[in-house]
Amino acid sequence: MTTTISRLYNNYGDARAAVQQLEAGGVAHNDISIIASNADNWYGNGGKDSFPDRDLDGKDDRAESAGKGAAIGAAAGGTAGLLTGLGLMAIPGVGPVVAAGWLVATLAGAAAGGATGGALGALTQAGISNEEADVYAEGLRRGGAVVSARVADSDAARLQAVMDRSAVRVADRAAAYRKSGWKAFDPNATPYDADQVKRERSLYM
Repeated sequence: MTTTISRLYNNYGDARAAVQQLEAGGVAHNDISIIASNADNWYGNGGKDSFPDRDLDGKDDRAESAGKGAAIGAAAGGTAGLLTGLGLMAIPGVGPVVAAGWLVATLAGAAAGGATGGALGALTQAGISNEEADVYAEGLRRGGAVVSARVADSDAARLQAVMDRSAVRVADRAAAYRKSGWKAFDPNATPYDADQVKRERSLYM
């Protein structure tokens, strides 16, 4: 039997570290999904100075890949297998996200407005409770990231501890959001821009 574990992170870097730790802990990359806000254009062609930087080393991944050859994904191992599969899409109420893994098909439906419940529906499919899905979706809107892993029941406690290392405490984040007047995720809300994301992240550093 398997269970799905999901956690919210403040940014792609924290989520990426969780993916690496999961794979080091024995979880296959095809059992892991990552969704990360791209509101600050860290990935893709969002601005004239932006470029794909999946490993966060400050260098354009396209140039690095060209230099290392086409076999970079296979040579770099399982984590690269997941993270080099990142794709960009826009989800109503969340804004631009970068995603990879088994949740991509569901997210693509949410991006097209065809998934039941939109972003919330996609998140509940990632094992997130209805009560917490609002907070996860709002966290994504504000620049966060979500990692989901399908794991054997016998490994769940160990891998939950791995995912908790740099994860957001969802109850605390919900309380902080509500203190500022937030009530629930609104799929019709205007997505955060890069400056808003920067200010939001500064609150939790």
